[in-house]
Amino acid sequence: MMRRSACASKKTGQPNSTNPISCSPSDLFRTASSKASSKEMERIDNLFYSFANRSSGMIDPEGIESLCSDMEVDHTDVRILMLAWKMKAEKQGYFTLEEWRRGLKALRVDTVSKLRKALPELEKEVRRPSNFVDFYSYSFCYCLTEEKQKSIDIESICQLLDLVLGSQFRAQVDYFIEYLKIQSDYKVINLDQWMGFFRFCNEISFPDLSNYDPDLAWPLVLDNFVEWMQAKQS
Repeated sequence: MMRRSACASKKTGQPNSTNPISCSPSDLFRTASSKASSKEMERIDNLFYSFANRSSGMIDPEGIESLCSDMEVDHTDVRILMLAWKMKAEKQGYFTLEEWRRGLKALRVDTVSKLRKALPELEKEVRRPSNFVDFYSYSFCYCLTEEKQKSIDIESICQLLDLVLGSQFRAQVDYFIEYLKIQSDYKVINLDQWMGFFRFCNEISFPDLSNYDPDLAWPLVLDNFVEWMQAKQS
């Protein structure tokens, strides 16, 4: 049985009429656009399966390392974390097909080469103030690898701070990492403390700390950090 074309013929009321109704340009555009979109999705899916683990059906840490190698980007590059943010990936070190489709469609890429070329623009997008606070919060939550986990150990937090905030607030990050490594009051950092440090970097004059008011609602770890800084300076 023959399939009818997208622009089907229509009866005119006259017997044996064979005059087709022509497609409008918008119909043709929609058909072509739909075909192109479906081809793009096919390429995105094929790319996913070239890195995915066959048994789990996900791109796992090994697959991400392969992807990074093909893109000639180190797997510890902050832009890989930015890519996970764009995909809204939920589990650290894993990309599902749905997450992969979401990220690559948004970036309008369907090959490794295009993905590599899209990274600088992705970084610009993330660094916009309206997006960066969301990315900063996401980067903490992405590192919560256990169910019901609410905090991250000091060593991991130091690495994450350096990766996510180091290029923007080098001095604040270096001193805070130094403090976290020598203090003994905190073994872990929670999301409230993590977000508090970002606010501290944006609002507090550094290194003189002249506008820091401990009576305001700062996390205690930052009060202690400021005391340590002031003692160090004197």
